Amino acid sequence: MNHDGNDYQRISRRVALSGAAAALGAVAISTAVPQAAAQQKISQADATYQGTPKGGQHCDGCANFQPPNACKFVQGNVSPSGWCQLFTPKS
Repeated sequence: MNHDGNDYQRISRRVALSGAAAALGAVAISTAVPQAAAQQKISQADATYQGTPKGGQHCDGCANFQPPNACKFVQGNVSPSGWCQLFTPKS
């Protein structure tokens, strides 16, 4: 086998390119998983949802409320006058 400088450059490039492709694939997978997880909603029971307000806190005063009857984080229909432990006041 001839070990001139070109053989080592070809091997180094091939190894570097395959390593870069694997690294990019890993980055794409690792960023996709948190996005998918962030899109999943939790159950009303896990959010301690109730159909009535808690003091002055109610869903339509929450930053997570999506009119007319949805929440960014809680599954199913939520009442504008409901409440859950994820309540975040609108700013």
